[in-house]
Amino acid sequence: MGSEDYSRAYRLGKKDYQARMLRGVRPTLQVLDDFMPEKGSYSEMPLGLVQIPADQIVGTKTVGRSNSFSGNFMPILRETTEFASKWASLSTSHVEEGIREPIKAYEYMNKFYVEEGNKRVSVMKYFGVVSIPGNVTRIIPKRTEEKENKIYYEFLDFYRCAPINYIWFTQEGSFAKLQEAVGKGPEEEWTKDELLKFSSIYSRFSGEYETQGGGKLRITTGDAFLAFITLYGYEAIDEKTTSDLKELITKSWEEFELLQEDQVVDLKMKPNEEKKPLLSLLLPLSIPKLKIAFIYEKTPGTSAWAYAHELGRLHLEQTFSEEVQTVSYENATLENIEAILEEAIGSGCNLIFTTTPSFVQASVKAAIANPEIRILNCSLNTSHRYIRTYYSRMHEAKFLMGAIAGAMAENNRMTYIADYPICGSIANINAFALGAKMINPRAEVFLEWSTLKDVDIDEKIKSNKSSCVSGRDMVIPEDASRFFGLYHMEGGWLRNLAMPLWHWGKFYERLIRTIMDGTWKYDDNPASTKAINYWWGMSSGVIDVICSQNLPIGTKRLVELLRATISSDIFNPFSGILYSQTGIVQGEPDRILSPEEIMTMDWLAENVIGSIPKKEELKEEAKPVIEQQGVQKKEG
Repeated sequence: MGSEDYSRAYRLGKKDYQARMLRGVRPTLQVLDDFMPEKGSYSEMPLGLVQIPADQIVGTKTVGRSNSFSGNFMPILRETTEFASKWASLSTSHVEEGIREPIKAYEYMNKFYVEEGNKRVSVMKYFGVVSIPGNVTRIIPKRTEEKENKIYYEFLDFYRCAPINYIWFTQEGSFAKLQEAVGKGPEEEWTKDELLKFSSIYSRFSGEYETQGGGKLRITTGDAFLAFITLYGYEAIDEKTTSDLKELITKSWEEFELLQEDQVVDLKMKPNEEKKPLLSLLLPLSIPKLKIAFIYEKTPGTSAWAYAHELGRLHLEQTFSEEVQTVSYENATLENIEAILEEAIGSGCNLIFTTTPSFVQASVKAAIANPEIRILNCSLNTSHRYIRTYYSRMHEAKFLMGAIAGAMAENNRMTYIADYPICGSIANINAFALGAKMINPRAEVFLEWSTLKDVDIDEKIKSNKSSCVSGRDMVIPEDASRFFGLYHMEGGWLRNLAMPLWHWGKFYERLIRTIMDGTWKYDDNPASTKAINYWWGMSSGVIDVICSQNLPIGTKRLVELLRATISSDIFNPFSGILYSQTGIVQGEPDRILSPEEIMTMDWLAENVIGSIPKKEELKEEAKPVIEQQGVQKKEG
């Protein structure tokens, strides 16, 4: 029996050896000594007896036995050798009584290299053993700025809480996200039962994922697993039957494919102007009547954000009075959003807009379960394949607002009130500050956050003596307050100067027309798997600034000039040399920040006085939005 097994293993080894030779890679086992860090640049940590994932054992510690095996650990020495005889004897022992003696190995960057027990590893890999017991010594390199090194140190932090070595990620921050996804605090240790439960859930997922071809994707199984439990919930996955799990993985496959992309979001900066082919015009398609649902987190009467989208819904009803029927759902929460989506779909809605970033996950789940329904979520830089997302380049309007404030603030002081530190909002703050500084080089912008705990913004404004304030963007119907838009303060007297306008009606109208004329599909590039994000601005008419009669005529003319240059792409607020609070961000006078750099800004302009708050400093109401779209700090 042992000799027959060796013959089969030998053939597998020679086949793998030849395949690696053809690919121009090392055909035999990796040798840790060949690429170990220099002495003094690493430390060693004994881990004791560890269950080593078999597929993470990739080589040997020293060169001695490396040439006896192909890169897949199958033997390549002839069947007449003493080595073959010993391998065959071990094979027989494994079948009859099991190999119990632990190997001795080194772990480096979560890969394992055998010091003693190479033949035992070869035999057990041949029989498909999942894990192999071993006494392990961990090699810990010094910290560097390299991505792999950063991920490894994140793994070490995670390992202290949960000694799990069989999951790995390709993106920074993933181990912390996993800890959060399973319901654990940042440094909370796992119990034995929790470790066993995780092992079971992960094994079930990885088995189905690999069966469906996951190994062919350019991501790790861990990447796919984290995306999966983030979408469906860790506890919910635990309750799924095998058939349910298999079905969900199949339906979610494009989400996994999306993880392979370097640029996962396909930004649509302007409406698609592509025309339908002539044949389609001659033979028009029959488009079913659209029933559109709008889902709001609050009510249009109490929320300026919901009110802006409600105006967009009413615009649709007026524009397409015969072709479109709309319905709105108010007071949606994370607890009831899935039920509301089900209700909307059940009532015949075939197009749904969820108008807040915190509803992204529920939107994706509903879209996967109902592929015939078009679902769009109002968020920025969100990478999901089954829905489309949309937002507006409000920073263009905020630049104009800043220019007005710079002209109208007699004491050079102004306050900007922001709500959430999410993608896009930092660009709004900086654009406002840059606009103010362009008109008034001495302009100072005091940054306040309305969602901070225990902060009295009115007192802050009084203490910093700001003469101009940028507050919430729009009026709230059920709130008679005039503290919105940009307003001027003098002796307790308020004058409204300007207001940024989210013209969602124009956005919704142009999007609906692409569905009606059949050009909706042209936004999706069949050659790539990317998430589609509409990010339109002034040039598309979805963003503007309304000036008050309180503005001097010269300032109004300035606004008109700036609006025209931005709308025609002659000028970009984030062009040229840019300075942050800590130094130069952009040093080239002719360069413009890319859309991705604008969306994901994590710095504040040099004339901003304030900081970007951390999640724990914010009120509870802010956390769902921050978790979905919070700015990821890269500096400092």
